[in-house]
Amino acid sequence: MNNFNFKIEKKLDGFLGRAGILDTPHGSIQTPAFVTVGTKATVKSLTPEQVAGTGAQIILANTYHLYLQPGDEIVRDAGGIHKFMNWGGPIMTDSGGFQVFSLGAAYGKEISKVTTITDPSFLIPERSIDSVVPLAKISNDGVSFKSHLDGGMHYITPERSIEIQHNLGADIIFAFDECTSPTENERYQEEALSRTHAWAKRSLQKHKELEGLKCSQANGLACLEPASGQEIRGPENENIPNSSSKLPQALFGIVQGGRSENLRKKSATEISKLDFDGFGIGGSFAKEDMSTAVKWVNEILPEEKPRHLLGIGEPEDLFMGVENGVDLFDCVGPTRIARNGTVFTKSGKINLFNAQFISDFNPIDKDCDCYTCKSYTLAYLSHLFRAKEMQAATLASIHNVYFITHLVDQMREAILNDTFFEFKKEFLSKYGK
Repeated sequence: MNNFNFKIEKKLDGFLGRAGILDTPHGSIQTPAFVTVGTKATVKSLTPEQVAGTGAQIILANTYHLYLQPGDEIVRDAGGIHKFMNWGGPIMTDSGGFQVFSLGAAYGKEISKVTTITDPSFLIPERSIDSVVPLAKISNDGVSFKSHLDGGMHYITPERSIEIQHNLGADIIFAFDECTSPTENERYQEEALSRTHAWAKRSLQKHKELEGLKCSQANGLACLEPASGQEIRGPENENIPNSSSKLPQALFGIVQGGRSENLRKKSATEISKLDFDGFGIGGSFAKEDMSTAVKWVNEILPEEKPRHLLGIGEPEDLFMGVENGVDLFDCVGPTRIARNGTVFTKSGKINLFNAQFISDFNPIDKDCDCYTCKSYTLAYLSHLFRAKEMQAATLASIHNVYFITHLVDQMREAILNDTFFEFKKEFLSKYGK
C-alpha cells in the first residue's frame, strides 16, 4: 500500500493548475485544498467537530510552538498529534523555519513575509542597527531561539526539527528552512538559500533514517499499513489509532529565493533533484509579483508531486495559486480576522463592529450553508462582539473557515468542469466591492 500517492485527475488547459487526490495514512485530500491552521494543535475557538463541519480536510500545526509547549515528547507519548488533539483526518506540521523569520529579521519591525513594493519597510535597510534584539540567531548549522514564553534558549538544527516532527506524528512534514524577509537584499537571499538547500539535504537524510528505524521496529508493518489493521476514517474522529506517531510520514522540501527570478528558479531546480514526497513554496514575496514567482517555481518542480504554498489565504491569491499549479494552501488569516470581528462575504470583508449591523437581521451571507449563517443573524453576531462574548470568535471562525475552504473546493470543481476562468472572473468581479 502506498500511503502517499498523488494522482492528477484533470489539468487546467494551457496553465499549470490541476485537480488531484493526495492519499495519506489518515485519509485522502481532494486538491486543490485549503489547510486550516491549528498552530498549537487546536484551531483557535473551534472544536475538531466544528472544524470538520466546515468541510476542512486537513489541519496544519506548528512545530516550534508545540516543541515549546507542551513538548514534542508529550505529544508522542499521547499517541501522536492526531490522538492528542482528537482529529482523525490528515495533519501537516511546518518545520519551524517561519519562526527563523518572525523571531529574527521581522521581530519587532512589523515586517510581513508578504508585503507590497510601496510598503515603507522596503525603504528601511534590513541590516541597520536598531534597539530591537531578535529572538533568533542563524548559523550555518542551525538556529538558536530565545523562547517567547520563558526566555529559555533553544537550538534547532535540521535534524532536530525532523526529530520533533516525527515525535508529533503528522502525515506531512517539512524540511527545515530559512524564511527570509522580502526586504533583504539579493546577497543575503543567496546566503540564506545556500543554507536552506544544505538544510534540505540534512532534513531528508534524518527523515529517511527515522523512517527506516520506524519500519524496522514495526517489522516492516508501519511501512505498509496505517496501524495494526485499524480503520482510519478521517475528520469524524472515530478510530484514531494510538500509534499515529508511528505511521509513515511524507517529507516536503521547501523552495525559497525571495523576489529574485534567478534564485527562485535555482532553488526549484536544486530542491526538485532531492527525493522529497512533495514541495512547499515559502515566502517571502511582494504582493505584486507573487504570481510570477509561484509560476517560476511550478514550471520547474516535478508535475507528479504535490505543491504547497505556505502562509497564503486571501481569495485573490488562492485563485492565483491554483491557476499556477498549487495544490495546497495554509493561512492563519480566516480565524485571526474572525477573532477581530471581520468576516468574508462574496462582496468582500465586513467588520461586525460597524454600526450598520446592530439591527441587521440577515445572515452574513444568505447563500452560505455554514452553521453560523444558517443559525444566526448579523445583529446577533454584532451583539456578541460588542459584548465581548467568547462565542463571537467561534461563530465568526466557523463562517470564515467554511468560506475559504469551500471557495477552494469550488475552484477544484471548476477545473473538473472546465469553468475555472468563468468562476474566477465572476467571483473577483464581485469580491471587494
